Amino acid sequence: MRRNAGLLVVISLLSGLGSSTMSLVAGIWILDLTGSTSLAALAGLCAYAPVLAGPWLGGLLDRAPRRPLVIAVNLVLAATLLALLAVRGPGQTWLIFAVSCVYGVSYVLIDAGETALLPAALTTAELGDVNGWRSSAQEGMRLVAPLAGAGLYTWRGGHAVAVLSAVTPALVAILYAVLRLNRTPTHQSTGRGPRTGSTILFGQRAVGLPVVLAAVSIAMSGFTTAAIYATVVTELRLPTTFLGVLASAQGAGSILGGLIVGRLIAGRGSVAVGVAGTALFALGCLARCLPWWPATVTGAVIAGVGLPWTLVAAVTAVQTHTPSALLGRVSATANTAMFGPLVVAIPLGSAAVHLGARPPLIAAVAICLTAVLAATSIVRRCRATSGGPPGTIPQRGDRPRRTAGHGAATR
Repeated sequence: MRRNAGLLVVISLLSGLGSSTMSLVAGIWILDLTGSTSLAALAGLCAYAPVLAGPWLGGLLDRAPRRPLVIAVNLVLAATLLALLAVRGPGQTWLIFAVSCVYGVSYVLIDAGETALLPAALTTAELGDVNGWRSSAQEGMRLVAPLAGAGLYTWRGGHAVAVLSAVTPALVAILYAVLRLNRTPTHQSTGRGPRTGSTILFGQRAVGLPVVLAAVSIAMSGFTTAAIYATVVTELRLPTTFLGVLASAQGAGSILGGLIVGRLIAGRGSVAVGVAGTALFALGCLARCLPWWPATVTGAVIAGVGLPWTLVAAVTAVQTHTPSALLGRVSATANTAMFGPLVVAIPLGSAAVHLGARPPLIAAVAICLTAVLAATSIVRRCRATSGGPPGTIPQRGDRPRRTAGHGAATR
């Protein structure tokens, strides 16, 4: 299993390198070709919009052998990225948009596929640790890859970035081919895709609570983006380049948080870690309200620790409590639940910042703490009813059972 853990971390590094590089350069390339900032912004929308179709796309993973499908999607992505070599001028801008859409669809499938494959490659005890390490690897790439991509684009142009971004999914496909799985069943799923995924996801408190907490925290991270910009420029009167310092501080916090979250999940459970992560993110937003730049940097680090805790707790809960035959659609539905609200939260935050930099941050604190209190109240009621140990939550009367695909008992 150590071999599999290492392969999965390398896969995360390569995926983070390719996606982070291309997501930045696509917008820059369109801006250079057209001179339109609005068109450049639409490239990001094309990449993120497919997450809303997650429940339907995830159903594909439950109707086909998962590893071959994930390998095939990576290879198709590599070939599609090479189509960008045909871009020569503004007349081919549509091709960048088309590739961005394919990128978005493929990564919905790949993210859900990775989540579904991990329980067949790792023991239940290893899931939290490896999910945390993968989160740290991806965050590390988000610090390095945009700078590398921008530098390569400046030096050699968009075609060179397209080739680099095409190489990474090809390498990922090779690594998936050599991954050792305990068993690789082909499940023909039953029931209606999105409805079945939602029922499994929110029908168990041990899964639904961490996913909701992650959704709240991630949505509030998007809601406060414009407020953080306003804090730096208007409240602190610092240059816009200071936003890079905050991004690096949050990235450092995310790397640290990812390295330790697995141990916390093993000791306290996914719900408790999700609650703690949401509370930390609220604390980070509160620190950013202070008119002092060191407090703003500290708040970025604290928020950086909290966000991956909520995300890794949710992903681990899905992997631990979902039957293997439904992992594809449930994982994709969870991704939609967690990241879909960003589509609304970001524009709402952009509108709310007209009230000032602090009101959106204070609203985010209030919403996150409300979610924390609600989740804590539910956990306490469940403990009182079941008499379970601290940090645990029953699954509405379900007894421990073995999950097909990795032979581990779900809690």
